[in-house]
Amino acid sequence: MAERGGRGTSSGGDSSLDKSITLPPDEIFRNLENAKCFAIDIGGSLTKLAYYSTVQHKVARVRSFDHSGKDIEHESPYEITVQEEITARLHFIKFENTYIETCLDFIKDHLVNTETKVLKATGGGAYKFKDLIEKKLGLKVDKEDVMTCLIKGCNFVLKNIPHEVFAYQKDSDTEFRFQTNHPNIFPYLLVNIGSGVSIVKVETGDKFEWIGGSSIGGGTFWGLGALLTKTKKFDELLQLASKGQHTNVDMLVKDVYGGAYQTLGLSGNLIASSFGKSATADKEFSKDDMAKSLLHMISNDIGQLACLYAKLHNLHKIYFGGFFIRGHPVTMRTITYSINFFSKGEVQALFLRHEGYLGAIGAFLKGAEQDNPNEYSWGENYAGSSGLMSTSPDLCPMQRARSGTFDMFEMDRLERPLVNLPLLKDPSTYIPDTVDLTDDAMARKYWLTCFEEALDGVVKRAVASQPDSIDAAERAEKFRQKYWNKLQTLRQQPFAYGTLTVRSLLDTREHCLNEFNFPDPYSKVKQKENGIALKCFPSVIESLDSLGWEERQFALVKGLLAGNVFDWGAKAVSEVLESEPQFGFEEAKEKLQERPWLEDSYGEWIQRLKEGPPHKCALIFADNSGIDIILGVFPFVRELLSRGTEVILACNSGPALNDVTYSESLIVTERIAAMDPIIQSALTEERLLLVQTGSSSPCLDLSRLDKGLALLVRERKTDLVIIEGMGRAIHTNYYAALQCESLKLAVIKNSWLADRLGGKIFSVIFKYEVPHK
Repeated sequence: MAERGGRGTSSGGDSSLDKSITLPPDEIFRNLENAKCFAIDIGGSLTKLAYYSTVQHKVARVRSFDHSGKDIEHESPYEITVQEEITARLHFIKFENTYIETCLDFIKDHLVNTETKVLKATGGGAYKFKDLIEKKLGLKVDKEDVMTCLIKGCNFVLKNIPHEVFAYQKDSDTEFRFQTNHPNIFPYLLVNIGSGVSIVKVETGDKFEWIGGSSIGGGTFWGLGALLTKTKKFDELLQLASKGQHTNVDMLVKDVYGGAYQTLGLSGNLIASSFGKSATADKEFSKDDMAKSLLHMISNDIGQLACLYAKLHNLHKIYFGGFFIRGHPVTMRTITYSINFFSKGEVQALFLRHEGYLGAIGAFLKGAEQDNPNEYSWGENYAGSSGLMSTSPDLCPMQRARSGTFDMFEMDRLERPLVNLPLLKDPSTYIPDTVDLTDDAMARKYWLTCFEEALDGVVKRAVASQPDSIDAAERAEKFRQKYWNKLQTLRQQPFAYGTLTVRSLLDTREHCLNEFNFPDPYSKVKQKENGIALKCFPSVIESLDSLGWEERQFALVKGLLAGNVFDWGAKAVSEVLESEPQFGFEEAKEKLQERPWLEDSYGEWIQRLKEGPPHKCALIFADNSGIDIILGVFPFVRELLSRGTEVILACNSGPALNDVTYSESLIVTERIAAMDPIIQSALTEERLLLVQTGSSSPCLDLSRLDKGLALLVRERKTDLVIIEGMGRAIHTNYYAALQCESLKLAVIKNSWLADRLGGKIFSVIFKYEVPHK
């Protein structure tokens, strides 16, 4: 199966499309029959199409049984039903103008929704192709201002895509250095390099002004390049430039002065005169060298101009976009060098992963103002998006020639707005992930192999979760191929979707599972384990209540850690659970590392409980279903409540592995409350509150949490945060700094990770932190 984004070699599709388009059209124009509104951005060589569609997919729902008059002793705690749900998705497709007629034909043939009468369009081609679009689609074209669309699009991606922005560092091991999204994205300078250059100062979402520009831009490079090299295609010019040696054509400082010009502090390798050698040298210059010299000349000129405007307006961030950039390393390197040189490092040159779509996004937003997409949060769908540089002209030229010219980007609407956890010490420097796999080649190789080797088990689990489905095996095989392709892409381009982390690998897998209608492969496992754990709850509580205070505190922590062992996402654990059905809570306690633990601040925690006042409110991020939440987390919650501490229990909004979901936690809590008066009264008096995180990931990003959760944290004056589990407390948030006390605890269930941290499998992390005042 071909991967979207231009790597596959699949044939087939609609005969109305040109034979040279090798990706099946339904792989390109996904959910077209459900499209509600369109927008288009047509530049000099590329068309960017945006449309909003509804997507129908399966979701696993849980609900309590009606227990009236029934013996519930041997019953599951709830029933699972699979329902169809409709969600919203944004699609963005980029293709060469060569294909515009055939693509418009395909859109017309498959466009079922006829309510859309006006197509928002931007870019120079909106004028050039206006009549063709109106004729082909039968829609009136409404042209929108290019700059307004660019700014709207830029603000949208900066707000919604955490790994959108990157700095380019050629001499670094990692060329692409992705930036943390700052909660306040304004002000910034946007330098759009199309045929010419436009420079815009952006102060707020609605306030921006054009402050300058230049006629020397991408069109200049293309035009002069064509004259110098007789090469007519823009991408071919970039290809030539990537192979060229500009010093054969340019006159350097050392050519003029015989070395570095120390008085002015100039390097001898600095360009003193672009094309300076061509005036005196009596020889032919290669096309490669001339293209490289031209690219340097124009990039340096743009960089200096942008830097001067940034300093004039006291701005430190410059975002570069436009068709001239095209993700081309030489272009980005030259602009970055120019900005660093002229600003003496005070101004930062930044690039956008989706800069090619800014105009199309902005035009779409202009046409969708009645739906107000800005009221929602959106997330990139990795299953349906191409990666950065997937169609780069100098990346695997054979693949590029074979696989066509299409690039895709998809975003899913998240039904609840996502915001920062108010307790983050500094949201602008918060990084969720502990290890950057883009940067760490050894860790990257291990984890990519680990996820490849786990694929068979995931496929098996997905098929087993839908025993009544006749096509489950076929869909699972498609999932395998899709995810395998993603992993191979990431081997070659670890930067494809931003910073590569264990979290992004897990999230991509969840997106691919959802793509093929496997919304919750572990639903039946969770149902069974929740039922078993609930039956054990009274005896666990009875045992804990019989202990003295200090002994009980340790038993509670040990129970919390033992519960965390039950993680189907960890290979070592899933093998035990598959082969030893009798493996339970007591067996898990035996697996735990003896104290002192690998990370051990248990003594400080106990001292705090003994000597300090009860915490006002604790926020607990729970991990797994079954024994973890029922026999580990809830006894701990119960103890906090008994001390006079209110508790906010936060669970995933949607399924991921065997993590407990918010809807499952409601039913589990109801069943526990029926057995335990402390939990019952806390629920009644709203001292125990259950909330959803807004996430469907095995990891935890504290900068993208449900707005309702954030409001509750503020309202209840939360002063303790407890983060439980390997995904939430080790892969993410291990170094997260909070304004209040925090407890991060997990059992390491991966041998390689344990070794990397200096321990062994089933080593314990118990990290109690008090913020410095």
